[in-house]
Amino acid sequence: MARKLKPDRILFLVTLILISFGVAMVFSSSAVMAKEKFGDPNYFWFKQLIFAAIGLAMMFIVMKVDYHVYRHPVIVFSALAIVVALLVFVFFLAAAANTHRWIQFSGFSIQPSELAKLALIFFLAYFLERRKGRVNDIAFTLVPVAVIVALLAGLIVLQPDLGTAVTLLVISGILLFVAGLDLRWIAASLIFALPAFYLLVFRVKYRRERILAFLDPWEEPLGRGFQIIQSLISVGAGGVTGLGFMEGKQKLFYLPEAHTDFIFAVVGEELGMIGTCAVLALFVLFMWRGLRASMRAPDLFGFYLALGITMMVCVQAFINMSVVLGLLPTKGIPLPFLSYGGSSFVVMLAAVGILLNVSQQAS
Repeated sequence: MARKLKPDRILFLVTLILISFGVAMVFSSSAVMAKEKFGDPNYFWFKQLIFAAIGLAMMFIVMKVDYHVYRHPVIVFSALAIVVALLVFVFFLAAAANTHRWIQFSGFSIQPSELAKLALIFFLAYFLERRKGRVNDIAFTLVPVAVIVALLAGLIVLQPDLGTAVTLLVISGILLFVAGLDLRWIAASLIFALPAFYLLVFRVKYRRERILAFLDPWEEPLGRGFQIIQSLISVGAGGVTGLGFMEGKQKLFYLPEAHTDFIFAVVGEELGMIGTCAVLALFVLFMWRGLRASMRAPDLFGFYLALGITMMVCVQAFINMSVVLGLLPTKGIPLPFLSYGGSSFVVMLAAVGILLNVSQQAS
């Protein structure tokens, strides 16, 4: 039996700091737009407070639940079945912004693809523990994993949401690599993925435009390059110390998605390099403590579970920040704990609750 300890206080504190900072930045980045569109500057900020309250409640509840509960096959495969059902169900609902990503009700929405990340981590942690030492066995391990990952990623791509699908693939690849997957299988997967990448990116106009904008945003500064140029202007205008909280200019209808996918650019403009480095340092600290909890987990299931959750948060964070800084093509991936949104926020905090429970049982 694992020795009972208190949850990782540093990990807990880092999460609370990110949440508090995120709520403040949502208000700063959305107040003017919310006033213009809804007549209430607090519209997005108030909803984000609700999301934060729900997410924190979930985190505290889940933190008290022994993570070994999620090891039961009924939990693992029920979670997968529910997620697949929801991912299919969204296609029978009216499209929102030409996509089928959300289940909406009473002014709120659920994004099943966010739940898919956690369900996949449950499955991989359960499956890889049981396949210890046989991760390279094609029929016994690789085919079942490939089927589940392809099913979830494929349904998400059809929504369409390529960014979240890629995130799922990255998390899966990391867990399989750590479990001992031979590099030849990784190389073979990348080779076989090239035709799919070509069809999904270069044969789809808006995705091809994003790649071209990434390569040379100034070729069409008022067209496909507009968003990334405005993001870079926003970050650059902040200098070292920033213009001051609430003093940013790019969020005033210049920078699209200022309170969601590009909130990190607002941080750069208002709090400068000091603010952006502080956010980066918080995520690095989160990753360190998450990996520490993973390495000290009393069993393989806890190890993979903590590793998967840590990667879910940090991979998404580093992709978002890289997009804002022009280091990756534009993708609709929010910054964990900071970007406005309900599904991602609540799911991330529930996942952190599980991670804290693993840290509590560290040996």
